Amino acid sequence: MSEVRVRNLSLAYGTAKALDDVSLNFPDGQLFGLLGPSGSGKTTLLRSIAGLVYADHGSITIGGESVERVPVEKREIGMMFQSYALFPNMSVADNIGFGLKVRHLDKADIARRVGEALELVHLEGLGSRRPHQLSGGQRQRVALARAIVTRPRVLLLDEPLSALDKALRSEMQVELRRIQREVGITTIFVTHDQEEALTLSDRIGILRGGRLVRSGPPKELYHAPQDRFTASFLGEANFFSGRPEQAGLRLAGGGLLPWPGELAPRVTVLAVRPEEMTILPAASPPPPGACAIQGVLDGISFSGPTAICRIAFEGRQVSVLLKNSELDIIPASGPVTVCWPAARSMPILEGTEP
Repeated sequence: MSEVRVRNLSLAYGTAKALDDVSLNFPDGQLFGLLGPSGSGKTTLLRSIAGLVYADHGSITIGGESVERVPVEKREIGMMFQSYALFPNMSVADNIGFGLKVRHLDKADIARRVGEALELVHLEGLGSRRPHQLSGGQRQRVALARAIVTRPRVLLLDEPLSALDKALRSEMQVELRRIQREVGITTIFVTHDQEEALTLSDRIGILRGGRLVRSGPPKELYHAPQDRFTASFLGEANFFSGRPEQAGLRLAGGGLLPWPGELAPRVTVLAVRPEEMTILPAASPPPPGACAIQGVLDGISFSGPTAICRIAFEGRQVSVLLKNSELDIIPASGPVTVCWPAARSMPILEGTEP
């Protein structure tokens, strides 16, 4: 078992808190994404688990064993750095086998395990090349193979795909997921890319200002974020504030948004994802029971197969994501009705901000 548990972890640099009482479970065999803006503490948390920095307070266990004061070389951790950190004067095979060599394995065993690692990352036949002779995606695979060839208990990845272009990053997301599934190793990776976190992760932890905001499965966090920061950071969201009534949320302009279900009276904000909304001509009635607002179409931004429509509403803009084929049914400008199923409104609870 290689479950990682972090309890009440705190670390400060002077008066600045890099980690502030963080507690998280990283389940055995899962791929866990740490997501947050720059300075949120996600890389510090990863480095604390690796043993590259020591926390001021708290505990870290791997497989039930305390490791917070165990040296990095004895934690059985595999780590892949953002820069890949390959040795330019070594071949691909020697780069991958470096960790085995320092562990004094015999040459035959090293050759066998390096060959298995090359096959796992689909780089068969490239063992004699140097890093400068590889593409960015190939170098990324070499760094990953080097991190897992020692058969660590836990794999840590620091922004593993950030150096790749968008097309290659999408391809490598699939490959990284495949490799992690085949190896079955507990993997924790740091990213600031929302799409990457949603695509790769079994679970996500969102950090802000050194504190854990929320954690859970990607679908749960995306569709039920609970707090404003999670809703806005993990994707896009439109926020509607008002006064809670029995039937729904009363907006400042007088409109009423029906509740998505039984809600406590303290809910004063509802959030809606742009893709949950649709646009109708102003004269068209919304479906029964739907939430609806009246606004003015203020612009359209095309993005391949979809488009973002900006709607002026009560002194601000609401974003609606439509397929290009849906644009034919709405006017080019002027008044429109924006509607969405009441069940797709997401309650934002007070007192949940870190």
